Amino acid sequence: MLRLEGVDAFYGDLQALFGVSLEVPAGGIFALVGANAAGKSTTLRVISGLVASRHGRVLFDGEDLARVPAARRVDLGIVQVPEGRRLFPFMTVTENLLLGAHTARARGERDATLGYVYRLFPVLQERAAQLAGSLSGGEQQMCAIGRALMARPKLLMLDEPTLGLAPVLVGRIFETVRTINADGVTVLLVEQNVRQALTLATRACVLESGTLVLQGAGRELLGDERLKRAYLGL
Repeated sequence: MLRLEGVDAFYGDLQALFGVSLEVPAGGIFALVGANAAGKSTTLRVISGLVASRHGRVLFDGEDLARVPAARRVDLGIVQVPEGRRLFPFMTVTENLLLGAHTARARGERDATLGYVYRLFPVLQERAAQLAGSLSGGEQQMCAIGRALMARPKLLMLDEPTLGLAPVLVGRIFETVRTINADGVTVLLVEQNVRQALTLATRACVLESGTLVLQGAGRELLGDERLKRAYLGL
């Protein structure tokens, strides 16, 4: 579904990605793991069109995205849940969710998708008229994921969805990701919890300082000695 070929990315003169190449197959969960400042979020921003790649190519369903602006990429089915949720705090839960259905493709299915989101996250229906800024951290994350689902993504990109959440909610979010994937959405997951991410993922890769250093099946990477020393404390 998604292929990056030798992608370099910069912030001004600072290079953040160095020749990153990876493939995200349709229908699976692909995990992107690594330490802070490894280039994980930058990779998602390049795919979303928020950061331009200076070299290399990004292809989605075979289409080169070089000249496709960020808004058009959402229309194609690439939807990102950013780190920090980025909700509109003084709008209600329902208003935040409906903002996700702004594309022509999503508007026609808006009511059905809203029902799906409420079934996935019943607490959001209970809080439908509540201001998003008054939700708990876990509820805000559910709302952010729900808003992304309202765009009817083919590829859902999640940037640190469990960051700052209580352990009981971490498990809930991972189970939700599994359910979303089982319902037909391909998932690209950036996650600090390396063990759980690799357990969940069908495929995964490891970034270090903007360079891809490991790639393979998620559970196979769990057994890699270098990864265990660097990220699992073993």
